[in-house]
Amino acid sequence: MTEPEKLIPLHGGYRKLKSFQVAQLAYDVTVRFCNRYVEKRSRTHDQMVQAARSGVQNIAEGSQASGTSKKTELKLTNVARASLEELRLDYEDYLRQRGLAQWPPEHPALMRFKAKRCATLDEVRAWAEEERKAARTNTDTHGPAQKKPAASVTVRDSPCQSVSSAELVANGALSLLNLACYLLDRQIATLEKNFVEEGGFTERLYRVRSQRRNRA
Repeated sequence: MTEPEKLIPLHGGYRKLKSFQVAQLAYDVTVRFCNRYVEKRSRTHDQMVQAARSGVQNIAEGSQASGTSKKTELKLTNVARASLEELRLDYEDYLRQRGLAQWPPEHPALMRFKAKRCATLDEVRAWAEEERKAARTNTDTHGPAQKKPAASVTVRDSPCQSVSSAELVANGALSLLNLACYLLDRQIATLEKNFVEEGGFTERLYRVRSQRRNRA
């Protein structure tokens, strides 16, 4: 026998969403990045941190609101996506305005970063440190690499190319944001499809009341 539809179905559970997990990690990375590389009293510092926070909070709020309003869930998830897009542009602006490179997805350091599937800030920091450590021990056809200042690293597989630590971390953050935005695009498409096919709270209320009347 089919279980009757519930008026308020199971909802929340946002902590299990991959989009939430990646967005939260991007938030943690952004807070650390801004504290280290962006002037704390600047508007950019506040905007980047708030955009990162908005992405996380709106995913959570939308998931929790889904019990009584699929429309609200869809709206807030889209707000989260817009906030992360804003943050992504901020990182791109940071790199461009300082003459730093924005790496393509197939960049060796990014490939290693994605292969690690970092889930915590400490794991991201460990990746960055590995890249820095490799730079200090890297060699090329001209012999041992010269010792670099602490603020700069040489990316493996490109031993003659030095990059700043800010460039390294910013590109790692962009990789996380690209994934988060991709996941949210898929999530929004699914929410939209379900809303069109099943309706929201009003339609569910009608179905539940009709089922109960038919059983009476």
